[in-house]
Amino acid sequence: MPLNPFFLHGSSGEQGLVQDLVNEHIKMFGIEIYYIPRIFVNEKTILEEVSRSEYNVAVPIEAYIDNYEGFGGAGTLLSKFGVQEVDDLTLIISKERYELGIRPIIEPMENTKLTERPKEGDLIYFPLGDKLFEIKYVEHERPFYQLQKNYVYELKCELYVYNDEIINTGIDNIDDNVEEEGYLQKLQLVGIGTTALAVTSLVNGAVRSISISNRGSGYIEVPRVAITSAPNNGVTAVGIASMISGIIDLCDTSEESLRIQAVDIINPGYGYTITPRVTFIGGSGSGAYGICKLANNAVGIITVTGGGSGYYESPNVTFVGAGFTGFIPAVASALINESGIVTSIVIHDSGKNYAEVPTVVIDPPDVVTGTGKFIFNEVVVGSANSSTARVKSWDTVNKVLTIGNVLGSFIDGEILTGSESGARYTILNNDIEIENNFKQNKTIEIEAEKILDFSESNPFGNP
Repeated sequence: MPLNPFFLHGSSGEQGLVQDLVNEHIKMFGIEIYYIPRIFVNEKTILEEVSRSEYNVAVPIEAYIDNYEGFGGAGTLLSKFGVQEVDDLTLIISKERYELGIRPIIEPMENTKLTERPKEGDLIYFPLGDKLFEIKYVEHERPFYQLQKNYVYELKCELYVYNDEIINTGIDNIDDNVEEEGYLQKLQLVGIGTTALAVTSLVNGAVRSISISNRGSGYIEVPRVAITSAPNNGVTAVGIASMISGIIDLCDTSEESLRIQAVDIINPGYGYTITPRVTFIGGSGSGAYGICKLANNAVGIITVTGGGSGYYESPNVTFVGAGFTGFIPAVASALINESGIVTSIVIHDSGKNYAEVPTVVIDPPDVVTGTGKFIFNEVVVGSANSSTARVKSWDTVNKVLTIGNVLGSFIDGEILTGSESGARYTILNNDIEIENNFKQNKTIEIEAEKILDFSESNPFGNP
């Protein structure tokens, strides 16, 4: 039977009417989403695999939600890869609106590929759940050629799984979805470096130094240094041992065993008239022995009056003061914490025969004055080897910078500069905290240990 001759069955007017009705329907009953095209930054030519992608543009467009009972998919799953959310979403967008509203924007962009239609791998920002979805399949023939033409694209989407791609659309609600995702590294930066200050005094009958005549063996932890008490009206010296490992002999064949390497002086004491004895207590080892030297007009306990800031390595400590016959200058080292502050000064040799109380001079930090405020998602560049990363967050109070998408490696002491903000700071510590949010196996293991005691050979009982 022939077609009805009173209908044209595919004229441009009929097709335009259907397209207008579809557009109006989606505008009335849909929601506004953002279409985010994928940019292929680096692609392997042999297997045509994309090793690096960027999402830099977000274009608003209306879409009809084809799900009516919430998100599809399996929901939240506990798998061998961790806790995963497996949500699906089906959206319908107008073919005409895509061709007129999105295609002209993304077509001039380099490395986007297949701009004629929505493509798999592009992202959709779904504002109702503040979530990013990845397009997995585009159905462009449903409904199937009504009046000899198609009018919509049906986008089959799955919840986006972050894989170190760069998302920098300039829209905070979109970009912050991956702020805490992926491999994150925290850098302790320093703004203004200040020089540490310390004072000392001169003492007589002080422990000048402690030499090790026998390192001992078998230590598994640092022993306590015991120095014979000073006479009445004197102060007993205090020392701390430093250890060494990897020495093997007939007495101790374990490479992991510790031995006494040296003893640093925390307080040289005073009032000694005879050389005190040095013994080592605890640590599960034995055999270590130390010998003291005494001196007059020696440097006494050193008090840090100002820890300074901006030290990424221990500064040199010198003592400025005149001496008389037999003068030997004191030798000491500064200890710093993770924040780059001098916390204490240990003495290696208290010296002797100072004619006056010496001035304790601590080298200033080798740091530039920090300025500016880092911007989320901007690129920061290191001065040492041009390593780069993306800013995830910036703690202006504690000067802690969280970065992702790291290319290269940052080193302590180099200058970090923001490419957009111009912020400029020195890296104090590049390893204060590293997070890998790709894996949740360790989290599952920790939670499982609260249920089962895996220290037993068989937590489920003996067979």
